Amino acid sequence: MDSLRQTLIDRKAELEVELGRLTAPPTTGAAVSFGKRVGDGTTEAVERLSTTATARSITRSIEDIDRALIKIDDGTYGKCDACGNDIGVARLDALPAASRCVECAARG
Repeated sequence: MDSLRQTLIDRKAELEVELGRLTAPPTTGAAVSFGKRVGDGTTEAVERLSTTATARSITRSIEDIDRALIKIDDGTYGKCDACGNDIGVARLDALPAASRCVECAARG
């Protein structure tokens, strides 16, 4: 479990750096607007919208990692939060921060 914990902590640190980069304020003088013509301002605005979606996804991933770390600490890692059944080894190998089994995750 120690190596898994460290892997999750390392991944969280990477994601936090990326999130910081994505959420940094625009450079001074960067125009962000949706005008009638496609130009630098429009391009910057569209890029910021995409960046916002990516930042939200990274935030969710960090939350998932935090949840997995809590589950390691309380001895429930590998158990589904929704149904209490075991989360498959293959799923945990692919998504170490998974908190729900495939069946519960598919239900939403």
